[in-house]
Amino acid sequence: MLSLLLELGNLKRLPRTGWLLRGIPNPESIADHSYRVALITLFLADELKAKGVEIDVERALKIALLHDLAEARVTDIPLTAQHYLDKGKAEKKALMELLLASPSPREYFKLWREYEEGLSLEGRLVKFADKLEMLIQAYEYERAGFSNLDEFWGALEKLRESEFYGYFRELVEGLVALRKQNR
Repeated sequence: MLSLLLELGNLKRLPRTGWLLRGIPNPESIADHSYRVALITLFLADELKAKGVEIDVERALKIALLHDLAEARVTDIPLTAQHYLDKGKAEKKALMELLLASPSPREYFKLWREYEEGLSLEGRLVKFADKLEMLIQAYEYERAGFSNLDEFWGALEKLRESEFYGYFRELVEGLVALRKQNR
């Protein structure tokens, strides 16, 4: 397991390449992104639970922590490169190999699939949190003076189409309003 933990340190060093390609120097790392996704997942899951939705918060957090693990080996493949590569296949293979050194490879892989394929409420919530985190980051970069990030805001439609939008409409639209206010 030590070799796995050491390799996962790559997530702290590897940048999110979409930001690099848009000219943002020293962008957030994959680990930075994953950490905030986990926090957003925690807060959203607890909010859903408070509103009477049956959701397994621990399961959602596990999924959030695992969702980008494969990127320790395959890096954060930007959308432009995904056109030429089978990102899903590469991440699946990398994750399967990584998880062999973990205490529960089958369970963790199953949780990752729930995220990738939207197989559970918890997996879909993490997908929502992932997109929301990316938009919050885009807003922060725009506020810092970077431009040419409109393509990232295309994820807004996915959020609005999500089953969670009704619960978190105010949050999503609040971010959109902040963006308009600061442009």
